Amino acid sequence: MAKTPFLFDEFSPVSAKEWKQKIQFDLKGADYNALLTSTNDGITINPFYHLDTFETLEVPNPKHDSKICQQIFVDSEKIANKIAKDAILKGADSVNFIATKPFDFELVFKDLLPDKVSFILEIRFLKEDFLTELIHFVTEKNIVLFIDIIGNLARSGNWFFSKKEDFEIVKKLLRESENKINIIGVDAALYQNSGANNIQQITYALAHFLVYLDYGIVPEKVFFKMAIGSNYFFEISKIRALRFLFDLITKEMEIDCEMKVMAIPSKRNKTIYDYNVNMLRTTTEKMSAMLGGAEYICSFPYDAIYHKSNDFGERIARNQLLVLKEESYFKDAYKVADGSYYIEKITLQLAEKALKLLKDIDKNGGFLQQLKKGTIQRKIEESAKKEQTQFDKGELVLLGTNKYPNEKDKMKDNLELFPFVKYKPRKTIIKPIIEKRLAEKIELERLEKE
Repeated sequence: MAKTPFLFDEFSPVSAKEWKQKIQFDLKGADYNALLTSTNDGITINPFYHLDTFETLEVPNPKHDSKICQQIFVDSEKIANKIAKDAILKGADSVNFIATKPFDFELVFKDLLPDKVSFILEIRFLKEDFLTELIHFVTEKNIVLFIDIIGNLARSGNWFFSKKEDFEIVKKLLRESENKINIIGVDAALYQNSGANNIQQITYALAHFLVYLDYGIVPEKVFFKMAIGSNYFFEISKIRALRFLFDLITKEMEIDCEMKVMAIPSKRNKTIYDYNVNMLRTTTEKMSAMLGGAEYICSFPYDAIYHKSNDFGERIARNQLLVLKEESYFKDAYKVADGSYYIEKITLQLAEKALKLLKDIDKNGGFLQQLKKGTIQRKIEESAKKEQTQFDKGELVLLGTNKYPNEKDKMKDNLELFPFVKYKPRKTIIKPIIEKRLAEKIELERLEKE
C-alpha cells in the first residue's frame, strides 16, 4: 500500500532567517522593530515564532483534568450545605468552602460526601481547638484544608496572633494530621487582584511558599490559588511557568511535595457598568486556566463584585465551565499547550525572569523580610499604578467602561455589595496589600452623576 504523503511534504522548509527577510521585504523600508511589542512584564513579543528558535520545556502536567469548583462562603451552615448540594447536582465536581469563623462542620457536610466530588475547605482564621477537631473529621475523606497564615499577614497586615504562635499552631496541626491531609495553601490571587504583573505573581507565590519551608513546614501537597486575568496566552504561560519553577525548586531542594493549582477569574478587570461583559472576560480566563493545567477552576459569577450570591449568577458561571469542559472538548486541553512555539517561549521568559526575582528576594532577606520593609507592597503598587495609567489613558481597554460606555446604564440602585476599596484604619505591623479594580475611579464618578 502506497504511503499517503503528508500535506507539508509538498512545501520546502523555510528558516526563521528567511521568514524575517520576507517580512522586512514586505515592510518596504519600514523598521522591523516596530513589529515588536513589549509587555509590562518586560517581555518582548515577536511577530512570529519558529522551530529554529524553539526551546521545549519539561512542564509537569496535572494528574487529572480541570474540576469545576463552586465557591461557597459559610455564613449559615444549612444554606452552605444546600447550595453545595444544588451545585453538585448541576455539574460541579468540587466545592471550595470559605470560612472566617468556627462553624458546625458536620452540618455543612451533612449528606455531602460523594466519592467523585472533592472539597477544599479554606480556613481564614486560626483557632487551634476547632481546627484539631476538624482535622479528625476530614481525615480519610475527600476534603483538604487550605490554611495560609502568610496570606493573612499580606492581606490584613497582621498575624492572627503573632508570628511565633501562628507557626506553632500550624506545626501542631500538621503533627495532628500526621501529614496525611493537605493543610497548607498559598493564596496568590491577592497579588494579581492588587495589580502585580505576571512575573511578580509567579515569584511572590513561590516566595510565599518558601517561607513555610524555611520554618520547617513541609507539606506533602500544597494548593496555590491563582487569579487569572484576560491576557489569554500569558495567563496560560503563567500557570505553566509556576508549575515549571515549582518542580525545579522542589527537585533542587530534594523535597517531595505535590502542587495543585486552584484558579479563579481576576476581580481586577471586572466592572459594575455593562456587567454582562464580565461573562466574556471570565470565559477567556477560565479557558486560560484549563489550557494552563489548573486542577480546580472556580466558577466566578459575572455579578459577584456587586451582588450577593444568587442562583442565576452561580448557574451561569458554572455552565460556562460545563460548556468549555464537556461541549468544547477542553476536558484534556491542558496538553494542547505543549509544543506551542509562542506559549513555550513566553513560559520560558516568565520562568527565567521570575527565578531571577526570586533569587533577588532570597538575597535580600526573604519574602517576610521584604514584606516587613514594604518592598513587596511598593513593587506591586508601582505595577498597579502603571497599569492604572494605561487604563486611564485608554491604552488598556475594558469595553463598556473606558471604551464604548453605555451612558444610559444606571447602577446606583442595583448595588447589594460595596464594590470599591474599603478603607478601615487600624494598627498593622506591615502595610497590607490591597486589592483594587481598574474601573473603580470611573465607576465612582458615574455613580455620583446618576
